[in-house]
Amino acid sequence: MRFVLNVIWLVLCGLWMAILYALAGLLCFALIITIPFGIASFRIADYALWPFGRTIEVRRDAGAASLIGNVLWILLAGWWLATGHLVTGLLLFLTIIGIPLALANFKLIPISLVPLGVRIVRSGTPTI
Repeated sequence: MRFVLNVIWLVLCGLWMAILYALAGLLCFALIITIPFGIASFRIADYALWPFGRTIEVRRDAGAASLIGNVLWILLAGWWLATGHLVTGLLLFLTIIGIPLALANFKLIPISLVPLGVRIVRSGTPTI
């Protein structure tokens, strides 16, 4: 079932979303000082391509730099991205086929809001 949902997601939402996150990552790499944000954008792009069957996990070893980076991210881009995912998810809820896609959109809100200090893992995978 996850495969079918991922294919539907990829065709209807994921591909264009991943492309936009990847372009934002390239822009961040071009600006040099924002390279950590570029890495985070590529991580979000990967998650946006195939969200079903994966989840976000907070890294306990992330330090103060990720906290400062997340505050900057929230101020500059995070709240815009999170609001976009929220509105898109609410609109997707209007159709029957859109309900699982809306849930995937809601799964993207936490990582689009605070992308540093997290990792993406397969659902149900035990971590150390």
